[in-house]
Amino acid sequence: MKIVLTIAGSDSSGGAGIQADIKTMTANGVYAMSAVTALTAQNTTGVTGIMEVSTEFLSKQLDSVFTDIYPDAVKIGMVSSVKLIEIISEKLKYYDARSIVVDPVMISTSGSKLLQEDAIETLKNSLFPQAVLLTPNIPEASVLSGISIENQNDMIKAAEVISDQFECAVLCKGGHKVNDANDLLYYNNKYKWFMGERINNKNTHGTGCTLSSAIACGLAKGMDLETSIQLAKDYISGALKAMLDIGKGSGPLNHMWNI
Repeated sequence: MKIVLTIAGSDSSGGAGIQADIKTMTANGVYAMSAVTALTAQNTTGVTGIMEVSTEFLSKQLDSVFTDIYPDAVKIGMVSSVKLIEIISEKLKYYDARSIVVDPVMISTSGSKLLQEDAIETLKNSLFPQAVLLTPNIPEASVLSGISIENQNDMIKAAEVISDQFECAVLCKGGHKVNDANDLLYYNNKYKWFMGERINNKNTHGTGCTLSSAIACGLAKGMDLETSIQLAKDYISGALKAMLDIGKGSGPLNHMWNI
């Protein structure tokens, strides 16, 4: 069985973060492992508390994983501080981690900035160059590229700038009033659109975590990037179409729809 490691925060309500990652990985037929960067007190209506782990403890988690069960792919989610980002980068280099997918969680779906400037710079300088794929949403791609994204041509320009700067593939996720659900993959000086349908479901908590984790599953299995992305989009569409409706706010997906 192929193995995927998620490095991310915990979501106590189970819809996003490592809980969404582990469910996604299990549903996609790989063995899931996790290194927790932070505990959160949250539900479908919002976050009420965050307790970040120490750099020493995160370091021990990563050592424990890599020295015993070596992952075939790594997914990185939200990491909020400079020191934790630096530890992750250092350990991934030391253990020569492969097939790293980074979901650069910097700006929330509602537009709130989640990372301080120094943490964003550390992400860009340390982690992004190690990734095979970055999966920014449109606000994040705007920050990373310096381009205001108003249409699909802007998505292409922004993805090209990001890909050239960090020498990796970029999946610029659609939505945010630019298009229905079409994602743009840019790598090796070429681009490809992955068309998606707009599914009328208000419960979208954890979609970014889920998509990046599903892509990592495909890479772990030895699939190429385009195949991994297409299968991940198919999986997340199914999870949305299952119309799970729990919680008082924007609820989670049904990660187990295909089982």
